[in-house]
Amino acid sequence: MTASQPPTTAAELRDAGLRVTAARVALLETVRHGDHLDVEAIASGVRERVGHISLQAVYDALHALTTAGLIRRIEPAGSPARFEGRVGDNHHHVLCRSCGAVADVDCAVGDAPCLTASDDHGFAIDEAEVIYWGLCPACSTVNGS
Repeated sequence: MTASQPPTTAAELRDAGLRVTAARVALLETVRHGDHLDVEAIASGVRERVGHISLQAVYDALHALTTAGLIRRIEPAGSPARFEGRVGDNHHHVLCRSCGAVADVDCAVGDAPCLTASDDHGFAIDEAEVIYWGLCPACSTVNGS
């Protein structure tokens, strides 16, 4: 018995009901291999892989991939939207106030304790988004903290 191969990027797009294009494949791979990239960095990465692509086409593809659940959009206050390939696990983020570095943070304990709101106001909550703010190690050293 052989181990099954993970699905290709094209197969993932098809399984999500999306048309497979070179630009979408390049975009999904760029986001997954990047580190919380903004739209400009994603567009640059896609252009390195497939040549010219308009910024509007990048925005359209990001919207389609986010809606399909293949990537996640985070929008830290005062920062441009960022995109990541880690989806479906209710993880959170820590952001540096100085340089803008972003890192993933798993839920503190158990099976997503952050899903229990003190008052849900009748909502059926299925996800929580927490952003921790501070200074990254490099900026802490520079700023003397």
